[in-house]
Amino acid sequence: MPEIETILKQAAMQVGAGGSAGFIEVCIMHPLDLVKTRLQLQSTTTKIHHSDPHYYRGIIDCMKKMQQHEGLLSFWKGILPPILAETPKRAVKFVTFEQYKRFFMFGSPTPTPLTFALAGLGAGITEAVLVNPFEVVKVTLQSNKQLATQSPSTWTVTREIVRESGLGFRGLNKGLTATIARNGIFNMVYFGFYHSVKGYLPEYQDPLLEFGRKVLIGFTSGVLGSCVNIPFDVAKSRIQGPQPVPGVIKYSSTSGAICLVYKEEGFRALYKGLLPKVLRLGPGGAIMLVVYDYVYHFLENKFDSKPNI
Repeated sequence: MPEIETILKQAAMQVGAGGSAGFIEVCIMHPLDLVKTRLQLQSTTTKIHHSDPHYYRGIIDCMKKMQQHEGLLSFWKGILPPILAETPKRAVKFVTFEQYKRFFMFGSPTPTPLTFALAGLGAGITEAVLVNPFEVVKVTLQSNKQLATQSPSTWTVTREIVRESGLGFRGLNKGLTATIARNGIFNMVYFGFYHSVKGYLPEYQDPLLEFGRKVLIGFTSGVLGSCVNIPFDVAKSRIQGPQPVPGVIKYSSTSGAICLVYKEEGFRALYKGLLPKVLRLGPGGAIMLVVYDYVYHFLENKFDSKPNI
């Protein structure tokens, strides 16, 4: 019983710390996620005049045109779904990672890089199934190019999706396989690289240097994960976002969307939105670490629990 109580306390602290960290990170870094989605949704095969206010040449151009034509608040379009998803998402990510890690020990007394990678893959897949409906609503909101004050609410968009397409793979669970591939691959690379490298590099006695070491490893892990999984992120945006021709589904499957983008727009199109994604993961990862560490230790001291090793 005491062991079960300790596990439940640790899980509760992970939920509280992860939810707080996710909320703050989303609020600060959401504009870059929105810019990434806008760039990924922009097809080079569509005939758009370069003077069109909704044609974006890059990150800065996208931000300037959004601010000019949609207003400052437009940078936070679609923010409610990720905020609502972050608490369960972080809880699922950290709690299930620990459980999968025990499962993939393969009889070894200590976890190996393969253990961390497979546990990360399992955690990412589980996470994706939970958050995909929020992703569908978020991408729909982010693709809306009206003034922020004129854009439909989160609940309006959700009801519209459910009314028109239902809860299945054409509705709120549209693009599920792409989300599973994106999250699974990212977490496999992130956890596999982060925990393996952290175990090899010596720790610093100085708390500031030790924190910097973890931030640097985490940033590198996030960049590597982004570079590997972004083709699936592009496919996810194309499947979940508005189709080029209303009423005609052009992007339906993950592999089909990737092949179609590559065939029509070239290899570089599969990496659309990589820069804003990396720019978000760098400082965003640091924010996550700082807030998670602070809140977790605060809760740990408050409830006088043993450290989660």
